[in-house]
Amino acid sequence: MHTPSGHLTYCTNIHPGESWSEHFAQLQQFIPAVKSQVSPDKPFGIGLRLSNLASLELSKEAPLNAFREWLRENDCYVFTMNGFPYGGFHRERVKDQVHTPDWATAERVAYTIRLFRILAALLPEGMEGGVSTSPLSYRIWHRCGEEHKSVMESATLNMLLVVEQLISIHKSGGPLLHLDVEPEPDGMLENSKEYLDWYFQHLLPAGVMMFTDKFGMTEEEATLAIKNHVQLCYDVCHFAVSYEDPKVVLERLHFFGLKVGKIQISAALKGLFPKEGREPVINAFAAFDEKIYLHQVIARMSNDQKVHYPDMPEALADAGRADLEEWRAHFHVPVFVQDFGVLTSTRDDISRVLALQAAKPFTQHLEVETYTWEVLPPGLKQEMGGSIAREMKWVLQQLELS
Repeated sequence: MHTPSGHLTYCTNIHPGESWSEHFAQLQQFIPAVKSQVSPDKPFGIGLRLSNLASLELSKEAPLNAFREWLRENDCYVFTMNGFPYGGFHRERVKDQVHTPDWATAERVAYTIRLFRILAALLPEGMEGGVSTSPLSYRIWHRCGEEHKSVMESATLNMLLVVEQLISIHKSGGPLLHLDVEPEPDGMLENSKEYLDWYFQHLLPAGVMMFTDKFGMTEEEATLAIKNHVQLCYDVCHFAVSYEDPKVVLERLHFFGLKVGKIQISAALKGLFPKEGREPVINAFAAFDEKIYLHQVIARMSNDQKVHYPDMPEALADAGRADLEEWRAHFHVPVFVQDFGVLTSTRDDISRVLALQAAKPFTQHLEVETYTWEVLPPGLKQEMGGSIAREMKWVLQQLELS
């Protein structure tokens, strides 16, 4: 839905179904009900997630036309897509395979271009569209310095092949489309510093060289084109797990003239460790240790040092450290809940980001992304449709209070 602060939606990666028919059935079941609760009299925006299989199926004329007609009949529109998970994302082990295939592969390029073509066909006239994507690769796969450098270079060049397509679409009168890169813990791009370093040391130099030759642009024109078509996906959970101050991140981006393509509105799990009696905190985190998704943990120690754990089991095994003060875990918890027993969430970071957005919008795309309803501890599981609506209503309230 359109608000004074931008288009607000939720990401359909919450719904299972890897084929288009399976996923569309979920959309038909849930979206009209959610719309009736949060946007009964206005068009309702959709943040569409398609697996590679579903994208192949929806690329065909008949299902695409049928979906377009369904959108019209239900007063809905698609303005953003989630292109991070390529394959299965529910009811099977995902873990680090969420990064497969990474940006060093031709499969990732073809999938992302296909998503943009679908988005361009669905996007309302005059509206910009974005596809969020992975932070190049999973850093733990590429620990060697030379291998890391090689993968980053090939991934960057592959990403520029997509940008070339987006520039061509826009130059031929099509919509402005942007690839929204999503840093996350243990991604090859993990935080704002790494994103900025990559952007200015790898993406811009290679892109300017490519596009001055390909399109006959000046260096300034090529730089502007890249900044328009490669933007940041600000996943609030991910940046909170890395202990990054939202205001500082956004000020850095503004200083360097970089844009935010989308805010993914999500909260991380957080816990403080007392000097004595830590067992309740440890046990509370252990209740969120499940087998489907990665739940990276970054610990803050008494000297403010940060210790990274690739998943919850590794953190739990090291929970006896005397200098441990806080854990933040990559587990997208419901944004309308502040406390989880002895644990809390990083929901305050969402409020801060939304306050900055409401005061001076820095993006047009806002997307709630809590995809973990099926793997929450039993006491937290609620009816999905009502929970989605509660999350969106909470976000609307934050924007109105800002």
